[in-house]
Amino acid sequence: GFVHGGPPQLLALHARRNPALRNPAKAGFVHNALLPARRNPPSRLMNKGPQMNAAAARVAAGGLATVASVALEPVTVILGAVAVAVAAFALFSLNKPSREYKDGENTVGQEYDAWTEEGILEYYWGEHIHLGYYNEEDRKAVKNPFKSAKVFKDTKYKFIEEMYNWSEVEEKGKPAKVLDVGCGIGGTSRYLANKLGSGSHVTGISLSTNQVERATTLAKERGLDNVEFKVMDALKMDFPDNSFDLVWGCESGEHMPDKKKYVEEMTRVCKPGGTVVIATWCEREPEPPITPDEQEKLDFLYKEWAHPYFISIEEYERLCSGTGQLERVSGEDWVKETITAWRHSIWVGVWDPWIVIWKGFTSRMGPKIWWKTIREIVTLERMHRAFDCGLMTYGMIKAKKKAA
Repeated sequence: GFVHGGPPQLLALHARRNPALRNPAKAGFVHNALLPARRNPPSRLMNKGPQMNAAAARVAAGGLATVASVALEPVTVILGAVAVAVAAFALFSLNKPSREYKDGENTVGQEYDAWTEEGILEYYWGEHIHLGYYNEEDRKAVKNPFKSAKVFKDTKYKFIEEMYNWSEVEEKGKPAKVLDVGCGIGGTSRYLANKLGSGSHVTGISLSTNQVERATTLAKERGLDNVEFKVMDALKMDFPDNSFDLVWGCESGEHMPDKKKYVEEMTRVCKPGGTVVIATWCEREPEPPITPDEQEKLDFLYKEWAHPYFISIEEYERLCSGTGQLERVSGEDWVKETITAWRHSIWVGVWDPWIVIWKGFTSRMGPKIWWKTIREIVTLERMHRAFDCGLMTYGMIKAKKKAA
């Protein structure tokens, strides 16, 4: 009826619903297409059937599109609102720390237990859960999918060598007894045990039972019998006074709720003439004072990875001197040598994401591990920016214990 002389009011109604037909040219086309049906008897239209059918099809298609558009508008609005809500919730969640340090609850040990069980950290970082030491060639390899993963792990071995040499521990020969405070899964302990040989003995301690078990397993696999691992609190060590020639703390001070006690305990178990060496993330010296914006950034870094608080390199030096038992105290900032590691750890995941995907289907956490990994990426980037702007520094502190 619409094609064969339908009322003009229907065409007008269609034009109101379809903005495209408000265009005179397009409206005219439809009008002209309908004129023959009004001006000619049906017999004359028999030979124009194909043309008329095509015109009708075009008009009908426009009408259907208009109906579909009107029908989909509420759905589109709803889906858009849901997408905005989800994005807002994700942004809110990513900016809200989720793993705050809680005194007396072994939050540090629990976090490292979880990371060790998941296996993702070990897969990407290898046996050394600390930053690497980078030269220019290493930095160039970060975005190379064929070299990135190997260089990421190699820089950690470089770091151990650089830290060992910087400590000047071999002034009087190789250390016979070494303590690795906060040993992780024992990468540094095993490296030093192998480096120093059978004439030495290395002990690693951690709050994480899972880390100690993993460290012990890896030592056995490598046939190392001059290294052992214990679950122990670094602030209340069971060792007698003056037990070790070298007391080594690599990226463990960050987690200590009492930095003064941390330094004092390391000093206590160090032999007279022995060496204390610490590598740790620090915040800048508060001169000028930390601004509210800086404090907000620090608070996130404290509360996301179970850090009670950070202190400056200068404060570590003051704590060492304050023991009255350490001399030749000195500190350096190795941020230039280590900062690349933060974003490098993201890139190795970009080049090889499959373990994270796989763990989402096979691990006890299930798909939650995907969200946790996204949180880790965000925190790694926040760390990079904090070090890059000078809010954070990479502290290296060394000292000798005075002779008896």
